[in-house]
Amino acid sequence: MVTSTFPEEGKSLTACNLAITFAQAGEDVILVDADMRRSTLHEDFEVPKSPGLSEAIISGNVGASLADGPVEGLRLMAAGTAPPNPSELLHSRRMDNLLDDLKSRSNLVIIDAPPVLAVTDASVLASRADGVILIVDLTLSDRNAAKRAIGALRAVNARILGTVITGLEPARKRYGYHHYYNQYYYYDSEHGPEKKDRAHRGRAVQ
Repeated sequence: MVTSTFPEEGKSLTACNLAITFAQAGEDVILVDADMRRSTLHEDFEVPKSPGLSEAIISGNVGASLADGPVEGLRLMAAGTAPPNPSELLHSRRMDNLLDDLKSRSNLVIIDAPPVLAVTDASVLASRADGVILIVDLTLSDRNAAKRAIGALRAVNARILGTVITGLEPARKRYGYHHYYNQYYYYDSEHGPEKKDRAHRGRAVQ
């Protein structure tokens, strides 16, 4: 599972590139967009958003929600139609069954999860994942925020594989918890403002 402290730290780009890299190395990979509040995978790879994860959890029809990726060995599962309460759906027994199904279909399942400090979805997923990679952008997060994110993951007994540090630009001002409070308070795009310009996040390297 790949997550971040706050939004816009590059977790989705990292997840996409990891999935492509492993697929090019000969692994059978499934990349899942579990960020149902702010899904991006369908845009990054130009695949249908639905059917996706939410439909697969509810119906149990996993195959119908999988799409071929841009390289051999990579399959994609978009987020699907946003449910009223993503955390409840991700915490369900059906989600456990879906993860077991995905593991049986591939060598590696990479989950693009929401930011840890934005919503509880990431902690729910982390408790089910075999390992977690945390993305921290030093232009957006400070040390205290990163510690809080790690603490939240450890609280659910997540296995933290490592932390990817981005934004190592000393000349730029670093913002912390207070600067980004509104961004993750309104993380659900259906219930509050969200950033529209995602160009700086880049696209997956193919």
